[in-house]
Amino acid sequence: MVAVVGTSQLGTDQVSMDLNSASTVVLQVLTQATSQDTAVLKPAEEQLKQWETQPGFYSVLLNIFTNHTLDINVRWLAVLYFKHGIDRYWRRVAPHALSEEEKTTLRAGLITNFNEPINQIATQIAVLIAKVARLDCPRQWPELIPTLIESVKVQDDLRQHRALLTFYHVTKTLASKRLAADRKLFYDLASGIYNFACSLWNHHTDTFLQQVSSGNEAVILSSLERTLLSLKVLRKLTVNGFVEPHKNMEVMGFLHGIFERLKQFLECSRSIGTDNVCRDRLEKTIILFTKVLLDFLDQHPFSFTPLIQRSLEFSVSYVFTEVGEGVTFERFIVQCMNLIKMIVKNYAYKPSKNFEDSSPETLEAHKIKMAFFTYPTLTEICRRLVSHYFLLTEEELTMWEEDPEGFTVEETGGDSWKYSLRPCTEVLFIDIFHEYNQTLTPVLLEMMQTLQGPTNVEDMNALLIKDAVYNAVGLAAYELFDSVDFDQWFKNQLLPELQVIHNRYKPLRRRVIWLIGQWISVKFKSDLRPMLYEAICNLLQDQDLVVRIETATTLKLTVDDFEFRTDQFLPYLETMFTLLFQLLQQVTECDTKMHVLHVLSCVIERVNMQIRPYVGCLVQYLPLLWKQSEEHNMLRCAILTTLIHLVQGLGADSKNLYPFLLPVIQLSTDVSQPPHVYLLEDGLELWLVTLENSPCITPELLRIFQNMSPLLELSSENLRTCFKIINGYIFLSSTEFLQTYAVGLCQSFCELLKEITTEGQVQVLKRYPVVMSTYLGVMGRVLLQNTSFFSSLLNEMAHKFNQEMDQLLGNMIEMWVDRMDNITQPERRKLSALALLSLLPSDNSVIQDKFCGIINISVEGLHDVMTEDPETGTYKDCMLMSHLEEPKVTEDEEPPTEQDKRKKMLALKDPVHMVSLQQFIYEKLKAQQEMLGEQGFQSLMETVDTEIVTQLQEFLQGF
Repeated sequence: MVAVVGTSQLGTDQVSMDLNSASTVVLQVLTQATSQDTAVLKPAEEQLKQWETQPGFYSVLLNIFTNHTLDINVRWLAVLYFKHGIDRYWRRVAPHALSEEEKTTLRAGLITNFNEPINQIATQIAVLIAKVARLDCPRQWPELIPTLIESVKVQDDLRQHRALLTFYHVTKTLASKRLAADRKLFYDLASGIYNFACSLWNHHTDTFLQQVSSGNEAVILSSLERTLLSLKVLRKLTVNGFVEPHKNMEVMGFLHGIFERLKQFLECSRSIGTDNVCRDRLEKTIILFTKVLLDFLDQHPFSFTPLIQRSLEFSVSYVFTEVGEGVTFERFIVQCMNLIKMIVKNYAYKPSKNFEDSSPETLEAHKIKMAFFTYPTLTEICRRLVSHYFLLTEEELTMWEEDPEGFTVEETGGDSWKYSLRPCTEVLFIDIFHEYNQTLTPVLLEMMQTLQGPTNVEDMNALLIKDAVYNAVGLAAYELFDSVDFDQWFKNQLLPELQVIHNRYKPLRRRVIWLIGQWISVKFKSDLRPMLYEAICNLLQDQDLVVRIETATTLKLTVDDFEFRTDQFLPYLETMFTLLFQLLQQVTECDTKMHVLHVLSCVIERVNMQIRPYVGCLVQYLPLLWKQSEEHNMLRCAILTTLIHLVQGLGADSKNLYPFLLPVIQLSTDVSQPPHVYLLEDGLELWLVTLENSPCITPELLRIFQNMSPLLELSSENLRTCFKIINGYIFLSSTEFLQTYAVGLCQSFCELLKEITTEGQVQVLKRYPVVMSTYLGVMGRVLLQNTSFFSSLLNEMAHKFNQEMDQLLGNMIEMWVDRMDNITQPERRKLSALALLSLLPSDNSVIQDKFCGIINISVEGLHDVMTEDPETGTYKDCMLMSHLEEPKVTEDEEPPTEQDKRKKMLALKDPVHMVSLQQFIYEKLKAQQEMLGEQGFQSLMETVDTEIVTQLQEFLQGF
């Protein structure tokens, strides 16, 4: 292995004296850093890391990557290290910041020559120049823009292109700055160079248009590349360079000229092949034209007003008439539709309900829109969208046959979905129909009327037209609410179509069941649901996989609807669940399995305990699916969600799932395992519902609590769920749980309290009454239910604060009495009364001094909890619980969990619910009287306000 050069060989003096020898040293290490041998690579990387803060290092890197005779990989690496250095050390305030002298040298060196022969390296150099410009231009680097402007004028093709590339990246970076001072600088720059940028773009555009007919691909490509780069510069200047661009004639002249240029470029597509680099660059340029318009409309809607008419005319003619035939392509059509949609939906162009409240600019834009969207224009757009763009294409039908799961993923929003034509046409249809529904509703109803009755299975075009119209009716469901009798249409038209089982009718079977899903929450009579469930059962057995998947989607929408009734659904539950499970087994794509699992989860959630007889097959399958999905964390998230609903549905029977369930929880909540990044939130929720439904603690369930300590250290947004899990263990088995984990938990809680920030402390103080109520509740429990521990705690605190125990006790009682108004819950107010009364009887002078306060709190407690029996006139404690009452659960309510039952049992042992406050006060006062004697007790009672004594006597009548 070649020895790595030591740091001492790149000292400051050496760099300043001999740049070439330093370059040789760094070049050697950079060469080693490009090695595939880690034994060579790692030490070289470490050496380069040490040199990052050495003066002169970046001058050496500049010297290396501008030397075109060196190895490309070495030069590439030198550029990357230089770029990272700008991010870390270029700012004056950065640790180990570069000196101003070296930065001056570097800036000059970066723009000396624009002659980099390698495209990738040229792009990286342009980016790093832009990074420096972001920090230094124009104040520390005033010569940058003039140098670039001069360089893009040169005749040398390579220098011109590289300068133009740099010009674009610098403009893009400066345009992205958002501080007011930076915006002002960019406005000044834009107004200064806009005329030149327009001239430059026009020159390159005219050159391209002259050369396009030559057939010389290399010349055309070179010219087109310059056109594209100069247009990118203009885009940034036009969109971001002016506060009121409509007042600038050059800007508006450029924007108005875009439409003619677009026509020219679209015509050029006829003479350029469909499958080459030139075609790709041409389409990118055409798309960039549309991006200029879209960005300008987004940033300056009122400045765009003079362009509304022309934009609509251009877009509609190319997308909805024969003008676009032979020259348009999918991405261009998408952009034109987006332009129409943005104009239609633009909030700035919508007047207020009271026109007089609208600005003149809004009214002008609205007037232009209304003048354009006439009845004939809207009708044609609607008909073309439905009859042309909504039609399933040959490619889509082929995909349906060859890759049905891929087809459904694309249709429901795959990765490329938002960039494709179909969703764009559907969104445009929805927006236009919503905006002009009074005009378009009769048009769509007429299209529906022409399609009554079954369609000939041999007429594929007729089937596709009906599919497209049904798609439109589904998308416009909310707008058609008052115009379509959907219940009748479902019974007379749609239901019979679902029963046509011919293979060629499958697009309509799929579309009809999708259509019903769109209308289910809009307008669908509850009485018809059993008919729909019957149809869903049949379609889940359809021979076509796409139909079955779409049917599952509609089933989910049906069970999610607020009018869902379990009693209507139960007769079909077994069949549906079985068929859904079979579908889950059959599909192979991760996205499809997730989708079907989600449907199953929704069904389980809605029917709850009713699912128990039918889940055996799913319970057996999920461990296998979990194992198969080891590389698919999102699928595992779906499995976790299913398990959550499954555990809730099974209740105490979920204990039978523990051999699978507990390892899943263990993995999902273990922060040392990489999958926890994806699985933690759902894993914690599953852990919680498992505890809530557990009939008893098991060693394995207790053991996974070992995962909790690191989770508490994270202090993440999941902390609340973690606390609920801790509570769940305490309710489930407090003795075993606390014996094992109490010490560690207390340490974790103390650490959490230490980590509360100043902002957090302020938030706590804002909730002071709630916090104080909680503290007093804790102290009340300890005092009332563990007297010996309270005494030892008091002793320990007295020793810690160097006070007498009695003094500390007196202060605590006084504070308790003063803060009683912070406690608002009746249960906690009664608890405080019981706790302080438990100090009686006492001959302790401190407690006797606070006797008045104790009695005051006790009487307040009586007012909170005592209710008068109107028949007998006697009082009784309304918080007493004599036995466990099983609550009546309605169909829409979830049955009580095992934890709910444990809470009820615990409540029966709670003194708040067991002990009559009235009886307790009487007994304590009687004991105090016996301890002090009549005279002593009377003296004590005289410390209490007479009105309070009178109220106490009324409550204690009958004792």
